[in-house]
Amino acid sequence: MTAPARASRGLRRRPQLSEEVATHLRGLIISGALRPGDFVRLDETAAELGVSVTPVREALLTLRGEGLVQSVPNRGYVVSPLDRGDVADIFWLQKQIAVELALRALRSAEPADLERLSALNDALCLAVESGEAQRIADAEFEFHRDLNRIAASPKLAWFLYCAARYTPYRLYAADPGWGRLAVASHARLIDAFRRGDRAEVIAQTEVQFDDAVARLLAPLDRIAPRS
Repeated sequence: MTAPARASRGLRRRPQLSEEVATHLRGLIISGALRPGDFVRLDETAAELGVSVTPVREALLTLRGEGLVQSVPNRGYVVSPLDRGDVADIFWLQKQIAVELALRALRSAEPADLERLSALNDALCLAVESGEAQRIADAEFEFHRDLNRIAASPKLAWFLYCAARYTPYRLYAADPGWGRLAVASHARLIDAFRRGDRAEVIAQTEVQFDDAVARLLAPLDRIAPRS
């Protein structure tokens, strides 16, 4: 089986195209759209994504290094086993880093910062109402990018960015319930910043990760490897 055509649209041509392909395939694997035992064919995947074979090959080498695919001699690449513990660990790591960044933002946030976060959350709310998955994913990314900027810890934010590569944001963005929860949680987080409520900052940071892993594990529990 190759990457599902329904999940792919033409990717824009950029210098980091192999990274975009890796992100796309990583999301399919983590979400279960590509299952353990599925083959990822170079030519077919390139055609589905509207790119050349080279960035697909580079992307698969990256994913092999991450343990998400295995190289099978004379057959290509096959999706590696991925159990619920692996997924839970990925989100646990993200949550730990995100909580620390949020607490640092709590100490350094100025009123203007919180106004900007409110505006970004309003933009996310409008995106959720539009139902446009890419717009929702972009708005959510912008909110957290600005929050991490307020934390003024670029190296820690970079580690979170690396861990977040395993989050299938487009899958979540297509879920209206996820979008509504994100908007509500962001609003409560901003209010907690204004009140200096450390416990609530932690709680609202954690709730999104706990919800995300629960939404992802439910379908994964129903997926069996290809025989």
